Amino acid sequence: MKDLEYLQLLAGEFPTIKAASSEIINLTAICGLPKGTEYFFSDLHGEHEAFIHLLRSASGIIREKIRLTFGHMIPAGEQMELANLVYYPERVLDECMSQGRFTNDWKRIAIYRLVQLSKEVSSKYTRSKVRKKMPKEFAYIIDELLHVDYRDDNKKVYYEEIVRTIIEIDMADKFIVALCELIQSLTIDQLHIIGDIFDRGPRADLIMKELMGFHDVDIQWGNHDISWMGAAAGNPACICNVLRIAISYNSFDVLEDGYGINLRPLSMFAAKVYADDECRRFAPHILDENIYDTVEPGLAAKMHKAITIMQLKIEGQAIMRHPEYHMDDRLLLDKIDFAKGTVTVDGKEHPMLDTNFPTVDPKNPFALHGEEEELLHTLLLSFKNCDLLHRHVKFLYRNGGMYKKCNGNLLYHGCIPMCPDGSFDSLESGGKTYAGKALLDMVDKRVQDAYFMTKGDPKDMQDAKDFMWYLWCGSKSPVFGKDRMATFENYFVADKATHKETLNPYYTLSQKEDVCDMILREFGMPTQGSHIINGHVPVKIKDGETPVKAGGKLYIIDGGLSKAYQAKTGIAGYTLIYNSNHLALAQHRPFDPKGENTPKVTIVEQVAERIMVGDTDLGQGLKKRIGELRELLEAFRNGSIKERA
Repeated sequence: MKDLEYLQLLAGEFPTIKAASSEIINLTAICGLPKGTEYFFSDLHGEHEAFIHLLRSASGIIREKIRLTFGHMIPAGEQMELANLVYYPERVLDECMSQGRFTNDWKRIAIYRLVQLSKEVSSKYTRSKVRKKMPKEFAYIIDELLHVDYRDDNKKVYYEEIVRTIIEIDMADKFIVALCELIQSLTIDQLHIIGDIFDRGPRADLIMKELMGFHDVDIQWGNHDISWMGAAAGNPACICNVLRIAISYNSFDVLEDGYGINLRPLSMFAAKVYADDECRRFAPHILDENIYDTVEPGLAAKMHKAITIMQLKIEGQAIMRHPEYHMDDRLLLDKIDFAKGTVTVDGKEHPMLDTNFPTVDPKNPFALHGEEEELLHTLLLSFKNCDLLHRHVKFLYRNGGMYKKCNGNLLYHGCIPMCPDGSFDSLESGGKTYAGKALLDMVDKRVQDAYFMTKGDPKDMQDAKDFMWYLWCGSKSPVFGKDRMATFENYFVADKATHKETLNPYYTLSQKEDVCDMILREFGMPTQGSHIINGHVPVKIKDGETPVKAGGKLYIIDGGLSKAYQAKTGIAGYTLIYNSNHLALAQHRPFDPKGENTPKVTIVEQVAERIMVGDTDLGQGLKKRIGELRELLEAFRNGSIKERA
């Protein structure tokens, strides 16, 4: 009876044998097409220029498509100019206009080449799918140009008339931009971001803007993303943390110009409290110059110290509220001997590198100073009222999660916490313990609660927000994956041994094929043909490391897109590319806005048989739909359901 009721509903969409048959034919044909190309990026860390270039260039694949299409026809210099036109159409067109090169001949040649390139990148998609990606105002014209039969003289004239008219009515620039955006859209079918969009680099907000304009994107949250999500949810420790990191990397543009966070109260407070303190331990790392909000390095150092001390106090309060976090070793402000200028870490006394703490009360070191309380309230309001930040955070929630299973790949940012013996480690929450997949599912739910829970027990809401901070730095957090965050020691203790943050056993164990198989089974995935795709820990290519581990079961694709890591890794990040024929790694060079940025692409796994849409997760859904439509056809034919005229 339920099946018949469902088929009655389906008949509302396909009311006749002809309609149902047509859809069966259409879906079956789609299953026979090659799968679309998936792109995997990790640890973008605010490097907007490098990432946007990689996204628009499809990590060098568009350049390769141009070579294959025109290599025998046009010289390398013109191929590069065409590639730059596809990546940055508005900029290239402005340059052509200013140089007097935007002639009718230039327009005609550009349109012709872009149409040919569009044909190349659209060849494995249905005409319907391609048309859906076209801008509405030009969809009919582009569709006609993509399907011209050059052997038909009448059609050839028709084609030439379309192009001539586009130029004649001064629409060439808009039409060229539309073609370039179509090529970009068709080259990447699905985009996967394996965490850490935020922090260190200059403009994470511009990366978020680009992602929100992309047609099919999912995000596996990283610890830096969680920290910003926690800040948007109103967690004061997360707010201090994102400000501390941004200031420490001189990223004032993302705070003030990007998100409109008012830093004036913080700068005034820091300038007054640390007026006679050079704050040398807090000098910012200047990897990028601010364009809109330049702050003198001396003042930035004072702001950096002021927000760090506030963060240490607020974190201490959270640790004392939550003994279940087992983070008492991170309570260090109360371990300072202010008279001697020392601090006791792990039972050993160390001299302090900085002993000026005008806002810390030795008798109550975790209490906020009166002016700090007022400043924190102002910062909370600034984050609460930032509409753009909340639009971006809601996008992270809508398109994100702790993990994703997609086409035989298991995606997550950090780790599946493990014990040294190879078993899954557990975390207690709400009186229950969770491990493996159940742990990530629980974390996903609590992350949702932190932002969206607006009613209920105030303690539950507070706990959910506090948990966002725990995920940033807690020893059993799957997005952190270390035994502790040595923030205090890095600032105040010279002994490097105290700075050590030990990786979770996962990072050693997961390099074994049998452990990867165990993880895949835990998530209900087959061990044959499946992969784990992971970020978070930079792969040091210069030291001989490889991103491909566990006999090809594990890919760690954090290669250092962030400038802060490039000296350690020796490259500038990876893109993992998964098309119908193979898995390939694109190894990036440090981004140079005026130079050659095409990555080195290496095929790392060839599939035995070309992967078709029918072999993918989407294909499984289409096959299920085809089966239902076949049942509907049978119901029409045996009279169980009547056709509707």
